Amino acid sequence: MDELALLSDLHRDGPRQGPGSDEETRLAITLSGLRGSSDLRIADIGCGSGASTRVLARELDATITAVDFLPEFLQRLDADAQQEGLDGCIETLAASMDSLPFDARSLDAIWSEGAIYNIGFEAGIRAWRRFLKPGGIIAVSELTWLTHARPEALERHWVREYPEVDTVSAKMAVLERHGFSPVGYFALPERCWLENYYHPLQSRFETFLSRHGHSAAALAVVESEEEEIALYEGHSTHFGYGFYIARKTGD
Repeated sequence: MDELALLSDLHRDGPRQGPGSDEETRLAITLSGLRGSSDLRIADIGCGSGASTRVLARELDATITAVDFLPEFLQRLDADAQQEGLDGCIETLAASMDSLPFDARSLDAIWSEGAIYNIGFEAGIRAWRRFLKPGGIIAVSELTWLTHARPEALERHWVREYPEVDTVSAKMAVLERHGFSPVGYFALPERCWLENYYHPLQSRFETFLSRHGHSAAALAVVESEEEEIALYEGHSTHFGYGFYIARKTGD
């Protein structure tokens, strides 16, 4: 199996494929001002197995298109949505986030938790804007420096892995430059990383390795994940996910 297939296999059974929580999704919904509106059209881009999608469906009067390029994640979302009675307001779409089929100005909101890095923050903000109605909302969580200064080794690692990592003010400037007015921001707390993502991930390492015969490729995937976890445990004051909520301005 290639690295992508191995990563998919490791993450598909997790409650989340990245840091987050239902509570933080609900907070972002509150900041967005979407509550109280009717018949919303929302796209949840890079939804994974749909943790945030299902919260959106429970909290809002909306039809939600859950987009991911991995069908196995969407199959799990379909099953969970049906079990929870949410299948009537969630539709799944296997597609790449850089080639979306939505009509211009057709969406009231675009949601993307822990996924926009796949296309890049600025590229995603710029490309997805056209799908939003005037005044539409974009809500994304994104890797962010939480302090002005940080250890050199930490900065070197994340600049190598994700060159767009930057401060909150720099991310807000990107939003403003591309036709958005920020309406809310918060940083995800540690529990979103440790309790909701990293610890469940670690609990699956052994069965994952056994399933793949402790192959060199599988071991490399686990070692990379362990390195990231160690970095977060040692430096969580310096970086995390910022949750950015902004409104489209103009046309």
